[in-house]
Amino acid sequence: MELSSKTKDILEWIACILIALVLALVIRYYVGTPTIVQQVSMYPTLKQNQRLILNRWVRTTKTMPNRGDIITFEAPSSDSYILPTQSDSNNVTAKYSNEPTSFFGKLVRYGLEIGKDSYIKRVIALPGEHVEIKDGKVYINGDELQEDYLQSGIVTDILGTCGFDDFVVPENCVFAMGDNRNHSTDCRSFGCIPLEKIESKVWIRIWPLNLFGKVK
Repeated sequence: MELSSKTKDILEWIACILIALVLALVIRYYVGTPTIVQQVSMYPTLKQNQRLILNRWVRTTKTMPNRGDIITFEAPSSDSYILPTQSDSNNVTAKYSNEPTSFFGKLVRYGLEIGKDSYIKRVIALPGEHVEIKDGKVYINGDELQEDYLQSGIVTDILGTCGFDDFVVPENCVFAMGDNRNHSTDCRSFGCIPLEKIESKVWIRIWPLNLFGKVK
C-alpha cells in the first residue's frame, strides 16, 4: 500500500526531528554545552547567573585535567560525606552508590542528565601528589601552592572538626576545591573525584559580554 504524499511529509518531519534530537544529545554529551552559574563556591572567579560554555571533550576522551582547571563533576552520593568524627586518610576516593544499571536508567541520568547533581570546582592536585592543608594554606608535595585566584584574606581549612587534610591523591583521581573556600562543599568533605566522574571543563564565559572569553 502506497503512502499518501501528506503521510510521507509527516514521516519525513518526524525523522528530521528525531535526528535533530539525537544530534543535540550527542553534541551535549560529547562536545560541549551551555550552562548558567547557580552557586557561590567559585566566587569571585565565577559569579551567579554568568553564562558559560562547558567543554565536554575531556569526558569523551577521558583526559586528565591540569592543575588549575575548573571542572564540573557528578556530585558524590550522600554516604561519601564525612561525619564530624570520621576521616580515613587511606580511603580518600569519593563514593558513588545507586548507580543506574539499565540502558534506560543510564540514558536518563547521563544522557538527559535528569536526577543528577553536579559540582563545579577547581583542580588542586593530581594523581600521586601529596596534599596537606595546614595553617590556612595548601601544600603539594611539601611546597606551598600559590593561588592567585583566591580573594585576599581567604584561608583554606578542613571542613568541620575533621576532614581530608593530609593524603595522597589516588590513581586516576583529582582533588578539587572551590575558590570561595569558606562557602564550598568540595573534596575536603567527600574525597577525591574519579576521572570517570568528571563531566566537563569550564571553557568560555559568554555572559556578561564585558567578561567574554576563556575562563581561568
